[in-house]
Amino acid sequence: MKIDYHMHFEKGSYDKTWVEGFFQAAKERGLAEIGISEHSHTFPEFKELYYEDLILDDSAMGTFQQQWLKSNKFKYTLDDYFRFMAELQKEHTVRTGIEVCNFQDQEKVKDILKDYDFDYVIGSVHFLHGWAYDCSEIIAEWQKHSLQDIYEWYTEEAEKLADSGLYDVLGHPFNIRLFKFLPDFDVTPYLERVAKAMKKANMIVDVNTGTFYRYPIAEITPYPDFMKIAAKYDLPIITTSDAHKPEDCGAYNQQAVEYVKQFGYTTTLQLVGKQRKVIDLG
Repeated sequence: MKIDYHMHFEKGSYDKTWVEGFFQAAKERGLAEIGISEHSHTFPEFKELYYEDLILDDSAMGTFQQQWLKSNKFKYTLDDYFRFMAELQKEHTVRTGIEVCNFQDQEKVKDILKDYDFDYVIGSVHFLHGWAYDCSEIIAEWQKHSLQDIYEWYTEEAEKLADSGLYDVLGHPFNIRLFKFLPDFDVTPYLERVAKAMKKANMIVDVNTGTFYRYPIAEITPYPDFMKIAAKYDLPIITTSDAHKPEDCGAYNQQAVEYVKQFGYTTTLQLVGKQRKVIDLG
């Protein structure tokens, strides 16, 4: 059974005609079910957290991030989102999720999430010390830090997400390889720390093809070294496309299925109302 629970409507609007393309792509790729995981920056409820956490000074990075926060952000409330999803659910099998960034104030995140019945919540490390490291426009920032520091920072942030107890899924684990800055040192201790934190928190691995078709690394995330450790700790997985456009819904899903089978995986999860049902990968 093919499922894709990581995708976003943000490039368009809450318009049924536009989002129909996601369902058409899902049908063409043989997906039985999809879920939408709108970024937290879609919602004004999270706006204050972004302004608290991101570097927004007059540096090149700060200037870019100031503009990033003003472009196509905070345009729908969580209530708007749930109303729109309820309309879609009259015609489609579609789950309501959210992808939340690694904010420092997890208590504030908890307070926002508590009033909404998400089917699942993805927590993703998108910022390292206030730097949106996955933005190509500020790729120069990578040269200012050692990879050892970056791996340590990433690991610390993933551990914080797990320790909060708020998240069902860790989004695209160790996608810090996305721009092909690859370590020449043993990263196993970092991979182990994240896997142990996820195991303790009963979190799911997001096996994400977005880094395969959208970034220079052109590999499915997590990369094999982490997948081996995830399998060792018996962490459950979902396979996702991280689609930001209708035509990318379910992109390379079959490749992701074949990929995880290499590490002994034969099942995935159906996520409904924060409950998990183990199903065959197909």
